[in-house]
Amino acid sequence: MVRTMSLRFQLFLLQLFIVLAVVLVAGSTAVASQMQQIRDQYEDRMVGVAQSVAQLPSIIEAFDDPDPSATIQPIADLIAQSTGVTYVVVTDERGVRYSHPNPELIGKVVSTDPSIPLSGEIYVGTQTGTLGESWRVKVPIHSEEGAIIGTASVGTLESELREDLFEDLPRLLIWLVAAALVGSAGSIYISRLVWRRIYKLEPEEIASLLETRDAMLHGISEGMVAVDETGRIALMNDEAKRLLELDDAATGQPASAVLDPALARLLTSPGDADETVLVGERVLLARTTDAVVDSKRVGNVMILRDRTELHQLLTDLDGARDVTAALRAQAHEFANRMHTVSGLLELGRTEQAVDFISRSGHGGALISGSIAPGITDPDAASLLMAKSTICAEKDIALTVTETSTLEPDGTTDAVTLLGNLIDNAMEAVGADGTISVDLESGPEIIRITVADDGPGVPDEVLGRIFSSGFSTKDGGSAGTRGFGLALVTRIAERRHGQVIVEESLLGGAEFTVFLARQPAGRPLQAS
Repeated sequence: MVRTMSLRFQLFLLQLFIVLAVVLVAGSTAVASQMQQIRDQYEDRMVGVAQSVAQLPSIIEAFDDPDPSATIQPIADLIAQSTGVTYVVVTDERGVRYSHPNPELIGKVVSTDPSIPLSGEIYVGTQTGTLGESWRVKVPIHSEEGAIIGTASVGTLESELREDLFEDLPRLLIWLVAAALVGSAGSIYISRLVWRRIYKLEPEEIASLLETRDAMLHGISEGMVAVDETGRIALMNDEAKRLLELDDAATGQPASAVLDPALARLLTSPGDADETVLVGERVLLARTTDAVVDSKRVGNVMILRDRTELHQLLTDLDGARDVTAALRAQAHEFANRMHTVSGLLELGRTEQAVDFISRSGHGGALISGSIAPGITDPDAASLLMAKSTICAEKDIALTVTETSTLEPDGTTDAVTLLGNLIDNAMEAVGADGTISVDLESGPEIIRITVADDGPGVPDEVLGRIFSSGFSTKDGGSAGTRGFGLALVTRIAERRHGQVIVEESLLGGAEFTVFLARQPAGRPLQAS
């Protein structure tokens, strides 16, 4: 298997290439700038020398001498030596030299074109003459009357310019090499730093870990929500999105803005124990822990487990227990009656036995209880029969108004509401209490009213009784209780209805729930 180049080495090579490219470009720019500065300095000097020569009275006057070079040559040599230029050449208007570093060339025509200075302009540039390639300046020489009588040419060999540049290069190269070394050291440091920050992993390993993490994160059956230190949602798996009915847009949003208040509270206040919360109509078990990376807290992680089915099973079990208790009570009552009939028959009192049977009726409380004929929903009728028997065992009078009507609507919402409201009423009234149930099933609205003669709802908790986890039985703390009325409210909201709490005619509390017949529609108002 061929091993690819490590990420650390790739980073080092990339940064080293960038450093060397920058140093090379900077060095080339610095050398070009230095060369230009040298040329500018020589140009300024040569222009000054040429103009001085062109304006020197002794030079101008020598043009009228029989042998101008005898006067001009010594002056030109002296000026060249004192100013550091390579040469000073003076010519007449025909280009004949009156001075030159090589005396043998005096009196001969110059090898380069003198037309520019003879036209009155100043020439600056590089030309190749008898001394070689040079950087030169040519200016016109004017007579006292103003006429152009010749030219003054001052130049410096290109080789001398390069020598001046080479004298400055060592210092420049030292700085460039130092910059390259510092950049290389920085590249090594940065590559090591990045390598350590990614836990010394290669890109292929990071990709494999990410794929494995995503597979595990989205494959587990529990929901997971992670928030950062600022309280924003950093990560959610698929199960959490399903349980909380959220989408990908929730990621990055503040937890308090998109989550149920109970969940948002748990996310910001991690605890050691699992807590049961009601989210929508789901019963969830939530546990929050700190997220720690390299011994540093970076946020919180919440694990969610769906307990809705378990909660429903427990509710069904409670109903089954109610029915069992009712049947047990009926069986006990029936056995007592049979013993009485048997005793009368043994005593030969047949007529009294027949009379006792007639007075006893044809069944027990479970099947002969007074349930309004308008309640055609079998689930609701069964629930009311069972609750009626349980209430009788606890000396609680449960009555259903004769005008009550309730038709099946294809859901168990009415049964859930009735069960929760009646259970709450039974806990409120205690023995010798009274509970009244009134149902109305209209074409658009279903109304469920449960009233009792208990102590009612105190004003100080009236605004909190529908909160998830609130219960007067445990002081209002969040726990395993306090979900009944919260569930009632959420079912009513889902069915576009509402819940009203008032003082009942019996003296206690009266809960009235309105449900829409159809799931869609505008919120209902009590009439």
